Amino acid sequence: MPSFYLTTPLYYVNDAPHIGHAYTTIAADTLARWRRLCGDAVFFLTGTDEHGQKVEQAAMARGQTPLAHADHLVVRFQDLWKRLGISHDDFIRTTEARHVTVVQAVLQRLWEKGEIYADAYQGWYCLPDERFWTEKELVDGNCPDCLRPVTPIRERNYFFRMGKYQDALRDHIRQDASFIRPENRRNEVLGFLARPLGDLCISRPKHRLSWGVPIPFDPDYVTYVWVDALVNYISVAGYATDDARFDRLWPCDLHLVGKDILTTHAVYWTTLLMALDLPLPRHIFAHGWWMSEGEKMSKSRGNVVEPNQVVDAFGAEPFRYFLLREVPFGQDGNFSQAALIGRYNSDLANDLGNLVSRTVSLIAQFSDGTIPAPVSEGSVTEDAEIKQMGLDLFDAVEAAFGAMAFHQALAAIWRYVERANRYIEQTAPWTLAKKVSERARLNTVLYTAAEALRMLALYLTPFLPDASWKINHALGLDAAYDEMPLALRRGWGEMLVGRRVACGPALFPRIEMKAHPPKPHAAEGVSVTQPVPTLDQAPERPMLKPPISIEEFARLDLRVGEIRAAERVPKSKKLLKLSVDIGGEVRQVVAGIGAKYAPEALPEVLVGRKIVLLVNLKPAQIMGIESQGMLLAAGGESVLGLATFLEEIPPGTRIK
Repeated sequence: MPSFYLTTPLYYVNDAPHIGHAYTTIAADTLARWRRLCGDAVFFLTGTDEHGQKVEQAAMARGQTPLAHADHLVVRFQDLWKRLGISHDDFIRTTEARHVTVVQAVLQRLWEKGEIYADAYQGWYCLPDERFWTEKELVDGNCPDCLRPVTPIRERNYFFRMGKYQDALRDHIRQDASFIRPENRRNEVLGFLARPLGDLCISRPKHRLSWGVPIPFDPDYVTYVWVDALVNYISVAGYATDDARFDRLWPCDLHLVGKDILTTHAVYWTTLLMALDLPLPRHIFAHGWWMSEGEKMSKSRGNVVEPNQVVDAFGAEPFRYFLLREVPFGQDGNFSQAALIGRYNSDLANDLGNLVSRTVSLIAQFSDGTIPAPVSEGSVTEDAEIKQMGLDLFDAVEAAFGAMAFHQALAAIWRYVERANRYIEQTAPWTLAKKVSERARLNTVLYTAAEALRMLALYLTPFLPDASWKINHALGLDAAYDEMPLALRRGWGEMLVGRRVACGPALFPRIEMKAHPPKPHAAEGVSVTQPVPTLDQAPERPMLKPPISIEEFARLDLRVGEIRAAERVPKSKKLLKLSVDIGGEVRQVVAGIGAKYAPEALPEVLVGRKIVLLVNLKPAQIMGIESQGMLLAAGGESVLGLATFLEEIPPGTRIK
């Protein structure tokens, strides 16, 4: 059985968990569940980072010991992971003896190998980041990462010879294109390594900071918090304590991190491993950040998204679904309550929930609650299509997981949801039930719909484990089914025949908006087969609109946008949902250009296309989906083409 070892970062216990913590952990959990479903021996590690100056100062402010403070805050993470259905195999706290012992063993080995040395240091210290910076690295005299003030410090410390491994690390990244993903993050690290790489300060004197892992060869110092935290990936795996376990688990298959801590993992951690003569992790993936209602989250703005509040309002699984479906994994995303409700109502309530309810209800009504055996299954075109789409779903989902493209996996699954709903409409079992002569056909339709639902529950298991369990229960499947290998479950078989369905409450009850959403702002499209008019067929020149002043025109904020993703809006032939990069921000735009572009052509024709986007248009709800701008296109009622550029212009460039 292949092993698969993946990790999240250790989350710092200086505050409550936020949407970024939830995003990383939900993504890791989804991948872990998929690999388990595929038969891998998965080891999924997460935990908390509990040492450092911020923890010590926060504890002092509360009149507590640092450990008591950490004990209080760690529960917030553990409780949230339970609510979100996180299936981690281990949860490490850096204050645990099993971790502290290995940190000291690592430092001792590096010291004995001459990889650590003592030296006086003078630099600028950022308390929030707990990191030293040189004068050249400061931005306007502030920390280059968080832009907050820094403090000059001169003291004796211990240093790791990190610069010694610069060339070896750069060569490794160049030779293995998949080592750091996505590609733009890989390029960032290579850019960082293009400059001279200094050595890493790995200690703090106890007179300034006592809360940390003591340096084994000098009791007057503690370990720099980031070195301490990074070692968790091998301390839990058994380094220096359990050789057999370590040989089985290391190297790690995937470190999943946010883009803000990529350098720490891709440079600090990898060079430490090189110095220890250990293999590097196979992959490091850095995902993007979430903004709130189009703005960067901050406590001062009061727009920080609290995962527990979202779960209270909408449930854990809609939250999981929204985070992984809304934006391509690796890009920045925009969180809004309206967008979540739109996704919930459109995808979960209308599409999936409706399919589950109608399938089970039809079987209960027309087959006495028992899933019938098919008759001449596959002899009718729509039956064969439903079956083949179900069989093909594994390859699409597996390819998407391999690319860390969770949104693509869900898009493929939802194409099948939509096809299954359309199948029921096409076959109309309520009409077949009126004729005794159509009984055989009715049985085949009911069986096919149930089997399609089973296939959907199977592939939704990593994303929506609770909903998938409820669907299986509704189809009469028991625990024995869950133990079956994926190879058997992903086949189209008759394992459902004779099982009793169980009707229940709506899987995802629709959320009613309190206020009426604004009218859609979208252009209308035309059939893709309709020819463009020739000169003698051209329509009459449209009436020009009244003139406006230059001041009125100046109110329009037009920007160059680059389409990053495009997909059909369910139940609409004209609407597409686009992810548009406008330079440091990705907007969600609903556009009525769907009839102009065939579904299979979207990735090739639209993705990567530079367009003109009106970015200061008020957001609008279009079929339950928030649209955050309007693209410019040629045509009246018929869309003839998109406004674009001949030259290569960066996204976000202003148009005047």
